[in-house]
Formats: sequence, structure tokens, C-alpha cells
Amino acid sequence: MRYIALFIIVTFLLAGCGTYRKYERPDISAENLYRNIPANTDTATIASMSWRDMFTDPKLQNLIDSGLVNNTDLNVARLRVEAAEATLMTAKLSYLPSLGLNTEGGVSRYDGATAKTYNVGTSASWELDIFGKLTAAKRGAVAALQGSRDYRQAVQTQLVATIADSYYTLAMLDAQLAVNERTLENWRSTVRTLEALKKAGKSNETGVLQAKANVMQLEASQLAIRKSISETENALSAILAMPSHTIERGKLSEAEFSDSLSIGVPLQLLSNRPDVRQAEMGLAQAFYATNVARAAFYPSITLSGTVGWTNNGGGIVTNPGQWLLNAIGSLTQPLFNRGANIANLKIANTRQEEAKLLFRQSLLDAGKEVNDALTAWQTAKSQIEINDRQVETLREAVRKTELLMRYSDTTYLEVLTAQQSLLDAEMSLLQSRFDRIQSIIALYHALGGGAL
Repeated sequence: MRYIALFIIVTFLLAGCGTYRKYERPDISAENLYRNIPANTDTATIASMSWRDMFTDPKLQNLIDSGLVNNTDLNVARLRVEAAEATLMTAKLSYLPSLGLNTEGGVSRYDGATAKTYNVGTSASWELDIFGKLTAAKRGAVAALQGSRDYRQAVQTQLVATIADSYYTLAMLDAQLAVNERTLENWRSTVRTLEALKKAGKSNETGVLQAKANVMQLEASQLAIRKSISETENALSAILAMPSHTIERGKLSEAEFSDSLSIGVPLQLLSNRPDVRQAEMGLAQAFYATNVARAAFYPSITLSGTVGWTNNGGGIVTNPGQWLLNAIGSLTQPLFNRGANIANLKIANTRQEEAKLLFRQSLLDAGKEVNDALTAWQTAKSQIEINDRQVETLREAVRKTELLMRYSDTTYLEVLTAQQSLLDAEMSLLQSRFDRIQSIIALYHALGGGAL
């Protein structure tokens, strides 16, 4: 026992040679990620809002609630978190000794004498973490667990954004269908007017046929819109992990969002964006894997022992039983392993550099998404104002050309052109309103919003 104690003391004196180092975030700048935005220190951001506060439509909230429970990708992400938790538990248990129960029995006969022997003992083996290999493995498991949690959050934020986008896509298609139906009635009325003017000798067959062709085009457009509605409902039902069904929804005109959106400062993307956090945890995991590979060059120190009961004295049994005690300390120093340790360290270093590049790129991609969404939001606001004025102007133009067609020499072509221009403008207005909502959803997601 004196030698075992001396062995333990020596190993702890070697602790100063440990290779373990703790992960620290690399110097990656988040400045100037947002363009065309005045420099400020305002950290208020819509990303801190719960999705319930962002999307207040009760019907949309019900859909999101259902998606958070049933969506397949999100449930897979939850299972990955559970698997990472189990891996971390295994890493933590590696600090403890491994225990085993050993039992042996034998019967032998020689020269007319029978000998019966037995051994009953408990063995233990404990690897000392002098050079930080176990600690690095555990820290890597912690980083992997946090990365899996960040992945789950990234899936959730994407899910919330996708459901909201699909919901308002349906609302936009409903609005387009309503405009189409209203225009169709007006164009059918124009056909009836042209037919009456033809009988009165003020129009011709060509005008009637052209008007009827325009009506048929609108009827075909209705079929296309209904097809898009059905496909969007099917896609949203799949996201909700439900059979295809009709999605209950509100009107596009009832969608309410703030006219001013706070985006905070770029540095907040490091903490708010779950995919950026996941990329950093990938870097931390690669960092600790490098520590493990480096620790492979140092000795492996293991203490083991056995304690039990035996009646085997190595010869003639002198008593019915006695205690069995055995203690061993071992130190294994790798000398030549066909270059495997060197190769493993090089591989770990390259993967760490790769993870660092991916982490930096994830932050740049996040900044790009914020810039794109903000530009789309600002553009849509201006576009809506222009489309509103355009629609009002064209409605007046249609009204006047229809009057002129009845009471002057204005041709049917001017009426049909005005009606077509009005339809296009109304569709553009609906698209601009949808683009604005879509940009708000994209900005909320780009900033890392979508928390419960």
C-alpha cells in the first residue's frame, strides 16, 4: 500500500503538465453587419418578443401551437437533445471508477484427493484525468448538448416563420381570388354592354369576342389561384404533421404589425440567432476534440484493484477461506503508434479551423438576412403607397372610359386596356402588402426571434 500511495502522489505532481484548456470565443467582429442604418447603441429588438406578441391573429396562433407539438422536424430535434444529454451523462460518469463482480470456482482431483477452490471478489479500475483528456471529452459533450439545443431552437424559429408565411400566403391568395371574382363580374358586364352596343350599331363583333376572351382568361386565372390555395393548404398541413385539410384563416387586410421595427445591434446576433450559437458550439466541440487528440500523446494513468474472499492458497488448503487483496497502478506512455496520434491531432486541428470559418460565415449570413429583410420591408412600405395611388387613378380611368364607350366614339379597346391595367394594379397592391408582411416575418426570423 505504501507504493500505491507514493504512486498517487507522483501522478498528482504531474498535474502541472496537463494539456487541458478552456474554450474562449475567437475574436470575430460583429461591427458593420447592418448597412444603411445609423450607428446607435439601442439594444431593443423585436427578436426579444415572444412569437405570440409578434403574431396576434388567434387563428395563426392556433396553427403555430399545433406545429410546435406535432411538427416532425422539431420532434426529431428534441430527440437529438435527449441523445446529447445521454452522451454528456456518459462523459460525466467516466470520472468514476468502473466496478465489476468476479466469481470463480473449480474442482480438481489428483492422486485420489479432491480439491475445491473458489474466488469471490470485486474489482475496480480508475483512470486519473491528469492530462485533461476526460475533462476535454466532457466539455466537448457539454458543447454538443448546447449545440443540439440551439439546433432545436433554430428549427422552432424556422417553423414559426414558415407557418406564419404560409398562413399569410393563403390570406393573400384569398384576396387575389376576391379581386379576380369582382373583376370577372365587371368584365362580364362589359361583355353585355358591348353586345347591346353591337345591336345598336355602335360596336362590332371583334370587340365582343375580345371581351369574351378576356373573361375566359380571368376564369382560367381563378382556377390557377384555387390550385395554389389547395397546394399551400396541403403544404401547411404537412408541416403541421396532419392530413391535408382546409386551413381556417383571416383576411389579409386584417393583418396588423407595427410600422416601426427595432433591430438592435449586430452583436446581439451572437446570442439571439440559434444557428449562430449552434455554429459556435460546433467550434467549441472541435476545440475540445483537439484537446483530446493532444492528450493522447501523454501517459494514461490507471489505478486498479481487487478485494474479495478465497480459499485458494496456491497449494494445499490450510484454512476454509481468507481475504484476497490486490492493488495495481499502471502508467502507459504511447511511444510509437504508426503515426496515428500525430494524424489525429492534425485532423482535429483542421476541423477546428473549419468550424471557426463556419462560425464566422454564419454570422455574416445572419447579417445578410437582416439586411435583405430590412430592405424588403422598407421597399414594400414605399411600394404600397405607390400602388394605392395607382389603383385609385386606374379606377377613375375605368369609370370614365366605360362612360365614354356608352356615350361617345371611344372604342372597346380603351375600356379593356383600362380594366386590365386596373386588375394588374390591384394584384400588385396585394402583392406589396403581402411582401411587407413577409419581410416582417423574415426580419423577425433573421434577428433570431421565435421564442416561446
